[in-house]
Amino acid sequence: MKKANVREVAVEALLKIEKNQAFSNLLLNSLIKSNQLDAKDVPLLTELVYGTLQRKMTLDYILSKYLQKPKKVEDWVKVLLRMSIYQMVYLDRIPDRAILFEAVEIAKRKGHRGISSFVNGILRNFQREGMPSFDEITNPVERISIESSHPKWLVEKWMKQYGEETTAKMCQTNLLPPVQTARVNKMKSNESEVIELLSHHGITAEKGDLAIDAIKSRSGNVALTDAFKQGYLTVQDESSMLVGRALGATRGDIILDACAAPGGKTTHIAELLEQSGKVYSLDLHEHKVKLIKDQAKRLELTNIEARTVDARKASNEFQEESFDRILVDAPCSGFGVIRRKPDIKYTKNANDIKMLAKIQYDILSSVSPLLKKGGTLVYSTCTIDKEENNEVVDTFIQNHPEFEADHSLAKRLPDKIKPYIKNGQLQILPHYFNTDGFYIASMRKKV
Repeated sequence: MKKANVREVAVEALLKIEKNQAFSNLLLNSLIKSNQLDAKDVPLLTELVYGTLQRKMTLDYILSKYLQKPKKVEDWVKVLLRMSIYQMVYLDRIPDRAILFEAVEIAKRKGHRGISSFVNGILRNFQREGMPSFDEITNPVERISIESSHPKWLVEKWMKQYGEETTAKMCQTNLLPPVQTARVNKMKSNESEVIELLSHHGITAEKGDLAIDAIKSRSGNVALTDAFKQGYLTVQDESSMLVGRALGATRGDIILDACAAPGGKTTHIAELLEQSGKVYSLDLHEHKVKLIKDQAKRLELTNIEARTVDARKASNEFQEESFDRILVDAPCSGFGVIRRKPDIKYTKNANDIKMLAKIQYDILSSVSPLLKKGGTLVYSTCTIDKEENNEVVDTFIQNHPEFEADHSLAKRLPDKIKPYIKNGQLQILPHYFNTDGFYIASMRKKV
């Protein structure tokens, strides 16, 4: 079989993401298998796809200086040009001559001599003239949007919520590659032992910066190791690991995780319970519930019961005041994980946020009667948008006087985090700790 060309596979992936709104992470895995790429080629493919996607608007701004009639240029040619300029600007280790040669060869195979000459001409013009200055963009919303490749409506929204300086920092941080972190299963081991175990697999790891359960990988993929398969760790961002701690689970507690898939927080809570009590984990989709069950099996956790249930109908499954603690890790826009899923920023719109905020509020309202008096209700999202976060929680408390802000949240979280906790609510922005953006609010049901 002819060996697949990495850059040609990258063009295919980027085209499918753009045309079909395919999820980049799922599509990449599929293309790696179907093209039987060598393991050594996977990092370059990942870099090309995620990097080009992450900086798409910036690359289009650059191309606009060279494409006189962009609407007449075929989609795959635009993708090829974007990817080539991405390499020329952002990947120092690849010489321009190699980038140009590969681009022209792909254009020949996918098109004809005229297209290959066109691609060669555009790239050589850019090579001569270099990057345009962003300083000529005087409007701050437009400048941040183009420079960091975030849609204007989103930049404008965040500037109203956080101001220009913070928005610029968030957007620039979103362009950085994420660090792989993992949560150590304390039922089986500790951080030092797992780091030593990974070293035998050729993976350099060290203790995390934020969560006490965390390690971070400096080389290699921990999910491909025997340590992962044997349940010593779970891949999870450090900010996400704070949710299990925020809930404050104690031995014997009966806990509801209302929106649980794929099971990262459920399994963390179950580990913190030390195989006591019970975690009821709900998700709307059966195939996602299977993911929770698979995680529990891999980690050898026996105190998890996963069910296919819409959280908004949880009262049909359980009696009132059945749970000591409830977690609502709500479906959200995902704007805190743009570094991992860059396609999110192009596919979501302002109406999506309003719709999600309603769903989030409805879930909180539906599960709240299931909590015992004196119990803890934690609401979390992997977004940084206030409309989905503190506005949802503030409205919920206002309309449910039996709940109040839980001011003891700070006692359950690391010292580094405490300055960012206000009124029982924590908003982590991506540039604070180089983690995912995350929101956690803790509420208490009055006795």
